[in-house]
Amino acid sequence: MTHEEINQLADRFVAAVAAGDVATVTSIYADDATIWHNFDQIDQTPSENVKTLIGLHRALTNVRYEDIRRTIVDDGFYQQHVLRGTARNAELELPAALRVYVSNGRITRLEEYLDTAQVAAAMR
Repeated sequence: MTHEEINQLADRFVAAVAAGDVATVTSIYADDATIWHNFDQIDQTPSENVKTLIGLHRALTNVRYEDIRRTIVDDGFYQQHVLRGTARNAELELPAALRVYVSNGRITRLEEYLDTAQVAAAMR
């Protein structure tokens, strides 16, 4: 894939996650993709990760990714962003970083780095 194609895939993926578009997110993941988070260090399957996405959209409204800074590399991309949304009438701002590996137009591995203490504080 060219760097432009990877960037377009990244844009599509981020938009789908923000919208809670499970079908598009699922279609972007390779069937055997792994999704890892620094806070639990467990590899999720795409179907497990989609459940997390559904839970995110139950807990938050007005979900959006802002302040996106992305670097495209030959096998995927790095991205920093701030996830914003409303939870219990309070605004959540969660800085996070991703390392995403892409092959044949699909995400094969996603590594997400975030501080769960910030989520807990916003949900109080």
